Amino acid sequence: MKAYLREDILYIKNEDIPNYKKGGSVVRNSYFWALKSIACFSNRERDWEFDQEIWLALARMLLFFSQSGYLGYSETMLEFDSDSIIPDDLRSVSTRL
Repeated sequence: MKAYLREDILYIKNEDIPNYKKGGSVVRNSYFWALKSIACFSNRERDWEFDQEIWLALARMLLFFSQSGYLGYSETMLEFDSDSIIPDDLRSVSTRL
């Protein structure tokens, strides 16, 4: 998922947020609701925002879903631009584009 930082807020690009599908995969829908539950702002048309205070919880959640084997790494890894700084709390679930 493409991500970027601005003023100690982590943003995940709207187009990379998993979709909720009624009657869809339980794991994928659970992933959607788990991300939404810890986001400080989530809207269909905008990038989702995550406060610095929950980055550790976000990293643990992404690791859990990644290790479950039901979702691919591209769906559970944060992708930062090559010149971006990756915060320590997010290193275990991050990569560079």
